[in-house]
Amino acid sequence: MLTSRGGWLIGAAAATVLLLVGVGYWVWPRNELRVVSGTVQASVLDAEEVSRLVGVTLASDVSASEPQPPLTADPPRCVMAVGPATQAVYGRGWTAFLSATYQDSEAVPDNTVTQVVALYPDGDQAGKVFRSLAEGVRICNSAVRTDPNQTTSSWTYQLGATGSDIVTWTATQDGAGGWACHRQARLKGTAVLQVAVCQAGDGGPAAAKILDRFADRVKG
Repeated sequence: MLTSRGGWLIGAAAATVLLLVGVGYWVWPRNELRVVSGTVQASVLDAEEVSRLVGVTLASDVSASEPQPPLTADPPRCVMAVGPATQAVYGRGWTAFLSATYQDSEAVPDNTVTQVVALYPDGDQAGKVFRSLAEGVRICNSAVRTDPNQTTSSWTYQLGATGSDIVTWTATQDGAGGWACHRQARLKGTAVLQVAVCQAGDGGPAAAKILDRFADRVKG
């Protein structure tokens, strides 16, 4: 799932907003995850746990059971950086996939958190996907992204820690008041995981904590 400062969740329909009279906060109908022990759904942290780690209340969630189509990138070599949770990265060889996003407002969120997990038939295939993602981020310093609704946005990418099973980077939207997505990806056995914390602040520490707990639950 990709998030820009304009509040668009790319590739997922925004949920209708309901106001609970007398409660004093907004709640959105959820695309509920079917949580079954041992599945990818069971590995994802719920909104309450993520809220504690981020330090804000995240109330809505949107999920997807397959990667979105690749986004258009200028230059084209940045297709993985502009769409790190799309088919450009995860392809079609996965055996199970889940992307789940939480945010604090449907219209123009100040905080969003996305968790992505894909399982592959074996560790070799998962490793190829992970290394392709890491290389795709490494070769892209900046790009213009075109979303499915033909909205364009400019982004700058800064690579952080890298290793045989971890890569971290920050995607900052140009001219958006410091809005940035702090991203981390990890290879665990046959699984490729990602976490993104998007906010106008340093979401890196929260992303690391979420990914650690997320990875502990994945049976990769």
